[in-house]
Amino acid sequence: MSTMENRFNLIDEPWVPVAGIGRVSLWQIFENPQFRSLGGNPIQRIALTKLLLAIAQAAFTPEDDADWRALGAEGLAQRCLAYLDRWHERFYLYGEQPFLQMPAIKAAAIQSYGAVLPDVSTGNTTVLTHGQVERPLDDGEKALLLVSLMAFGLAGKKTDNSVVLTPGYAGKRNDKGKPSSSKPGPAVAHMGLLHNFLIGQSLRETLWLNLLTTRQIEKAKVFPHGVGTAPWERMPQGEDCAVAQALRQSLMGRLVPLCRFCLLAEEGLHYSEGLVHPSHKDGVWDPSVAVDLTGKEPKVLWADPEKRPWRELTSLLSFIEQGATQGFQSLQLRAGVGRAREATDVFAVWSGGLRVSSNAGEQYVSGNDDFVESQVWLHSEMLGEAWFTQLKAEMDSLGGLARTLYGSVTAYFKEQKSEGAKLAAQATALFWQLCERHFQQLVDACDQDDQAVERRRQLRLTFSAYVHQAYDHFCPKETARQLDAWARCRPNNSKYLSQEA
Repeated sequence: MSTMENRFNLIDEPWVPVAGIGRVSLWQIFENPQFRSLGGNPIQRIALTKLLLAIAQAAFTPEDDADWRALGAEGLAQRCLAYLDRWHERFYLYGEQPFLQMPAIKAAAIQSYGAVLPDVSTGNTTVLTHGQVERPLDDGEKALLLVSLMAFGLAGKKTDNSVVLTPGYAGKRNDKGKPSSSKPGPAVAHMGLLHNFLIGQSLRETLWLNLLTTRQIEKAKVFPHGVGTAPWERMPQGEDCAVAQALRQSLMGRLVPLCRFCLLAEEGLHYSEGLVHPSHKDGVWDPSVAVDLTGKEPKVLWADPEKRPWRELTSLLSFIEQGATQGFQSLQLRAGVGRAREATDVFAVWSGGLRVSSNAGEQYVSGNDDFVESQVWLHSEMLGEAWFTQLKAEMDSLGGLARTLYGSVTAYFKEQKSEGAKLAAQATALFWQLCERHFQQLVDACDQDDQAVERRRQLRLTFSAYVHQAYDHFCPKETARQLDAWARCRPNNSKYLSQEA
């Protein structure tokens, strides 16, 4: 079949995974109010959310919060449907103007699809599960991979950087003038960024809650070119052409970064480095990324499998405190939480990402690296400074329990004349894992009524029991010597239990 023939239009064909439904088309996403949330792994969900938000921002960017409220989730959906109808010809996966692809990059070498999937083993990489085995992809899976690569391309030598589309562009060459390794996508950066979005009770509502207004974009002072132009409306001609330069300075360039120049083929994809975006250290970051600007240079929250995202909730919502300006701030959350409280009864904060390792410029998923995600529901009526202060106090207390547990396990093994740091870390990880199943209950119990106080007391008993459960799991008491050390070092949680709930 000719590659110049327009086929597989993403507006009409099913390719977007929706939880509990399966694959649907872009048209169905905006037409059907019953869809609750996106499916797929965390980086697929992030990449798809960014794409849908790019469509929404291109279809209609409200001027201010009043304009946003007047629009509503239904109004946004209708605007997006009209937009997709108008730009239907630009959403073909194959054809003269293939979606988010660069026909001129055809001179680049072909990589197999498995080689650019972070969770697939290729080459001499060890295969641990059947899910890591490379397999053929259908057109819907290729479309999803393409969208993911635009923001989440991993650094390394898999890109063919010998092909340069902008005359005189030196960004694909090293100091010796040879093709260099590609840089990480802006949604990954060095170790894998943690991304945050508001979640509504429907997919339509989710997109509406995360839609930024013109004033919010201007106030952020991160995107000199404002919203910008969606790349499918006007694709760049090269790595550093005028269109590419504008994308690097606009919101559209962070939603759909085009960090890889690709062209799909039967046996794989032509693959080269695309637009290199500035990082948080340069003063530019995704609205979904939480940044701390109080130090000498900006710091960001990374995806960390050993510290699940729900444990960062108080940090992410620190702006709720009166006059709080320090700490990690996410434009997506700061701009949306106040509006969501007024517009909905309940909404959620979703956080997720992929932790990666790197060595000599090559990024990969190895060892403890993994996807992470958490979703916490918040009731608008209870949100406020009193609720936040209580939640922060409870989380600080849980942190104190974890430190006590770590010290107790370490002391137990010291009594045994052995090293216990690794086992103490494992015990602490088990404790947080056990606590996670009750975190939503803890969030709901941080209200100020009498029933909430009693619920917090019960939860404290549960969390205290988890400390002892983790301690007992890693500190045996089978011999007299072990029993003596176990009793001497066992955590004492009486202070935690006696604190006012």
